[in-house]
Amino acid sequence: MLHKSTCAFLAACLFLLLASGSAQAHPADEFCDGDSGMDPALCRELARLDSVEPITASGGQDLPRVELDRPWHEVAGLYLHLGYVHILPRGLDHILFVLALFLASTRFRALLLQVSVFTLAHTLTLGLAAAGKISATPGIVEPLIAASIAFVAVENIFLKDISRWRPLVVFGFGLFHGLGFAGVLQGLGLPEGQFLAALVSFNIGVELGQLSVIVAAWVLLFKYFGQEWYRPRIVIPASAAIALTGLWWAVQRAWPLFA
Repeated sequence: MLHKSTCAFLAACLFLLLASGSAQAHPADEFCDGDSGMDPALCRELARLDSVEPITASGGQDLPRVELDRPWHEVAGLYLHLGYVHILPRGLDHILFVLALFLASTRFRALLLQVSVFTLAHTLTLGLAAAGKISATPGIVEPLIAASIAFVAVENIFLKDISRWRPLVVFGFGLFHGLGFAGVLQGLGLPEGQFLAALVSFNIGVELGQLSVIVAAWVLLFKYFGQEWYRPRIVIPASAAIALTGLWWAVQRAWPLFA
């Protein structure tokens, strides 16, 4: 019989599968709902950006600009919060990807390696995209992010530990996740005079959100790592639920490309 905490973990995976809508709202809708507690000045700027023509750089990229009359530490705190809530509770796709990394191995070194290369990769593309050096169409990036979730989860099912190529795969997928994070920032805009503070703070918020997911999963499951039933009763069913969710998202997000 499964332990209560095991059932709770699997129920959470099932909930994520059932709540797997992939619609992407404008950040004004995502972060500025009635009980969000978001900075009213930023919400007004987001609403303004929705109602005006975008400012386009010579390279053809839309560069939304927000005007926030705040000291740097308040801007840093605001974008730290935005980065965190983009993962928890709003970033189901990134949550599932991090959980798939967690389930790949019970060895701390293996988890640390995966998380480190993922962080390096998405930090790289987030910074380059936010600076306007690279760009990608969300219609392509979002299906690839969903496919990356399915890939690592399926690999968990067929491999008992991480493969030698897993860090390279995670790094490659992290590049796409960074472009996804950059898409959020392109919707939110960055204060022109405090670009670096906002960008770094947003990325730190993302990292704290991912770390919270890992810590929660570890607290819930670490006591069972040595059990013979841990892999067949937890890793495989949870990875299967994550893989199905990722595949469903990939189909949903890629469908408009072929419609």
